[in-house]
Amino acid sequence: MSTLDEQALIAFRHELHRYPELSNEEFETTARLRAQLEHHEIRILDLPLATGLVAEIGSGEGPLVVLRSDIDALPIEEQSDVSFRSERPGVMHACGHDFHSCAALGAAILLKQQEAQLAGRVRILFQAAEETGQGAPVLLATGALHDAAVIFGIHNDPTLPPGVIGSKAGPLTAAVDRFKVTVRGIGSHAARPHESIDPIVIAGQLVTALQTLISRNAPSNDNAVVSVTQIHSGTTWNVIPDSAWLEGTVRSFSAETRELLSQRFHQIINGIAAAFNAQVEIDWQAGPPSVVNDANWVEFALEQASQSGFEARVVEASPIGEDFAFYQQALPGAFMMIGTGEPYALHHPAFRVNDDVLAPTARYLSELAVKALVKAS
Repeated sequence: MSTLDEQALIAFRHELHRYPELSNEEFETTARLRAQLEHHEIRILDLPLATGLVAEIGSGEGPLVVLRSDIDALPIEEQSDVSFRSERPGVMHACGHDFHSCAALGAAILLKQQEAQLAGRVRILFQAAEETGQGAPVLLATGALHDAAVIFGIHNDPTLPPGVIGSKAGPLTAAVDRFKVTVRGIGSHAARPHESIDPIVIAGQLVTALQTLISRNAPSNDNAVVSVTQIHSGTTWNVIPDSAWLEGTVRSFSAETRELLSQRFHQIINGIAAAFNAQVEIDWQAGPPSVVNDANWVEFALEQASQSGFEARVVEASPIGEDFAFYQQALPGAFMMIGTGEPYALHHPAFRVNDDVLAPTARYLSELAVKALVKAS
């Protein structure tokens, strides 16, 4: 029977949490994971990755199943009360990637103990740069997922209680698009506004008009979100400035709606600018698409959750972003939400993860991989 040193795994998570690193800067994190894998004699693929790594367990006979975790942290000053708080100012694991990577490490350790009995190979991704959406495309470009039958991913979910694993067929997370709009007008004295092309008035019109992207363009049965999160202009009380800029995000769940919202966004911005005789610059940054779970594999993963002692739930789609979606453009996949039942949301400075969930999640992932190899055979 496979065994796992739960306390050692928890201690290693605390170590990763204490020394977080931002996207594409995870050099020490990668080295720490490499040392753990080498200690357990788990082979590591030689891939052209600056940070992150890929481990493999099993033989070349049979199918290839992939488990994915992520390793990067966020530019947030930690405010949690844990004893292993981040020792790096302004950086913390506020999204639980330390939990994800340690659950995957635990699964690797368990799978290694039964390597001779595996019906194929399991590759475990310790992926860099999820928070920027850059990590998955880089890893895909290495060919590490070539000929894989299926990929599974996890994310902790503080809104679900411990002991629950949730997911759903079809869209689970949103496509993430970021925008920045710069409005260039003509400044003037505040007492002579007729001599200006007032960028503040224009920016206000844009904020209002952008809300119609959802209310008058997105189908009512296809949820979407537009949020303007920053707006900046001016330097003093009696001068109309010559420029303003605003920034925000658009979230959507279908490729068709995403394309429609992008087209209408540009039309609205350019149309209002023309109406006010102003110039605009649009910086539209397309992020990860929506995570779209394969119905067959997500049903299988939820069944395995029940068999592994979890309560399996079908959950609602969430407007968070997740670059796991890029993998699903190349092969079937299922993304699962692991309940941790903590009071603070993802990306909150006081965010924390329930350690009691770590070892059960590692066991679930190892059992899921074993069963998936059999199913894919």
